[in-house]
Amino acid sequence: MADPKVISQEPISMPELKAELARIKKRDEEAGFRAEKTEEYLNVFVKISHTKAKELYAEIEKLNIPRLANEHIVKIIDIMPATVDELKVVLQGYALTVSKENIKKICDTVAKYL
Repeated sequence: MADPKVISQEPISMPELKAELARIKKRDEEAGFRAEKTEEYLNVFVKISHTKAKELYAEIEKLNIPRLANEHIVKIIDIMPATVDELKVVLQGYALTVSKENIKKICDTVAKYL
Protein backbone atom coordinates (compact mmCIF):
# COMPACT_ATOMS: atom_id res chain seq x y z
CA MET A 1 0.00 0.00 0.00
CA ALA A 2 1.21 3.52 -0.76
CA ASP A 3 2.61 5.69 1.97
CA PRO A 4 1.11 9.13 1.33
CA LYS A 5 3.06 12.16 2.49
CA VAL A 6 1.61 15.59 3.16
CA ILE A 7 3.48 18.11 1.04
CA SER A 8 1.74 21.21 2.35
CA GLN A 9 -1.33 22.20 4.28
CA GLU A 10 -3.40 25.23 3.38
CA PRO A 11 -6.87 25.99 4.69
CA ILE A 12 -9.62 26.45 2.12
CA SER A 13 -13.03 27.93 2.68
CA MET A 14 -16.27 26.04 2.25
CA PRO A 15 -17.18 27.97 -0.94
CA GLU A 16 -13.80 26.96 -2.42
CA LEU A 17 -14.42 23.34 -1.42
CA LYS A 18 -17.86 23.44 -3.01
CA ALA A 19 -16.37 24.75 -6.28
CA GLU A 20 -13.64 22.10 -6.18
CA LEU A 21 -16.17 19.32 -5.57
CA ALA A 22 -18.22 20.56 -8.53
CA ARG A 23 -15.09 20.47 -10.70
CA ILE A 24 -14.23 16.93 -9.56
CA LYS A 25 -17.81 15.75 -10.04
CA LYS A 26 -17.79 17.17 -13.57
CA ARG A 27 -14.47 15.46 -14.30
CA ASP A 28 -15.34 12.06 -12.81
CA GLU A 29 -19.05 12.14 -13.76
CA GLU A 30 -19.89 10.44 -10.49
CA ALA A 31 -18.84 11.35 -6.95
CA GLY A 32 -18.24 8.93 -4.11
CA PHE A 33 -20.34 8.56 -0.98
CA ARG A 34 -18.23 10.99 1.09
CA ALA A 35 -18.21 13.57 -1.69
CA GLU A 36 -22.00 13.38 -1.95
CA LYS A 37 -22.45 13.83 1.80
CA THR A 38 -19.97 16.72 1.82
CA GLU A 39 -21.80 18.36 -1.08
CA GLU A 40 -25.13 18.04 0.75
CA TYR A 41 -23.60 19.71 3.82
CA LEU A 42 -22.07 22.50 1.75
CA ASN A 43 -25.36 23.16 -0.06
CA VAL A 44 -27.00 23.82 3.30
CA PHE A 45 -24.29 25.92 4.97
CA VAL A 46 -22.42 27.82 2.25
CA LYS A 47 -23.80 31.34 2.12
CA ILE A 48 -21.76 32.95 -0.69
CA SER A 49 -20.26 31.97 -4.03
CA HIS A 50 -16.65 31.01 -4.62
CA THR A 51 -15.84 34.30 -6.37
CA LYS A 52 -17.46 36.39 -3.64
CA ALA A 53 -15.51 34.39 -1.04
CA LYS A 54 -12.25 35.25 -2.82
CA GLU A 55 -13.20 38.93 -2.89
CA LEU A 56 -14.09 38.85 0.82
CA TYR A 57 -10.81 37.10 1.63
CA ALA A 58 -8.87 39.81 -0.22
CA GLU A 59 -10.79 42.59 1.54
CA ILE A 60 -10.22 41.13 5.01
CA GLU A 61 -6.55 40.60 4.18
CA LYS A 62 -6.25 44.27 3.09
CA LEU A 63 -7.37 45.35 6.56
CA ASN A 64 -3.87 44.33 7.78
CA ILE A 65 -5.08 43.14 11.16
CA PRO A 66 -2.14 42.04 13.31
CA ARG A 67 -1.86 38.28 13.95
CA LEU A 68 -4.90 37.46 11.78
CA ALA A 69 -3.73 34.44 9.78
CA ASN A 70 -5.14 32.66 6.71
CA GLU A 71 -6.90 30.06 8.84
CA HIS A 72 -8.71 32.79 10.80
CA ILE A 73 -9.87 34.52 7.62
CA VAL A 74 -11.07 31.21 6.15
CA LYS A 75 -13.05 30.48 9.31
CA ILE A 76 -14.62 33.94 9.18
CA ILE A 77 -15.67 33.28 5.58
CA ASP A 78 -17.10 29.86 6.52
CA ILE A 79 -19.20 31.21 9.38
CA MET A 80 -19.98 34.71 7.97
CA PRO A 81 -20.58 36.34 11.38
CA ALA A 82 -23.05 39.22 11.10
CA THR A 83 -22.45 40.81 14.49
CA VAL A 84 -19.50 41.66 16.69
CA ASP A 85 -20.61 39.06 19.22
CA GLU A 86 -20.76 36.32 16.58
CA LEU A 87 -17.26 37.22 15.38
CA LYS A 88 -15.94 37.10 18.93
CA VAL A 89 -17.37 33.60 19.30
CA VAL A 90 -15.69 32.50 16.05
CA LEU A 91 -12.32 33.87 17.16
CA GLN A 92 -12.57 32.45 20.69
CA GLY A 93 -11.32 29.12 19.40
CA TYR A 94 -7.92 30.63 18.65
CA ALA A 95 -5.21 32.14 20.83
CA LEU A 96 -5.77 35.49 19.16
CA THR A 97 -6.44 38.98 20.46
CA VAL A 98 -8.16 41.41 18.11
CA SER A 99 -9.00 44.98 19.09
CA LYS A 100 -12.60 46.22 19.13
CA GLU A 101 -11.89 48.55 16.21
CA ASN A 102 -10.52 45.70 14.10
CA ILE A 103 -13.44 43.43 15.00
CA LYS A 104 -15.80 46.20 13.88
CA LYS A 105 -13.86 46.56 10.60
CA ILE A 106 -14.14 42.82 9.94
CA CYS A 107 -17.89 42.82 10.71
CA ASP A 108 -18.46 45.78 8.38
CA THR A 109 -16.55 44.01 5.61
CA VAL A 110 -18.49 40.76 6.08
CA ALA A 111 -21.79 42.68 6.17
CA LYS A 112 -21.21 43.82 2.57
CA TYR A 113 -21.40 40.18 1.45
CA LEU A 114 -24.43 39.04 3.47
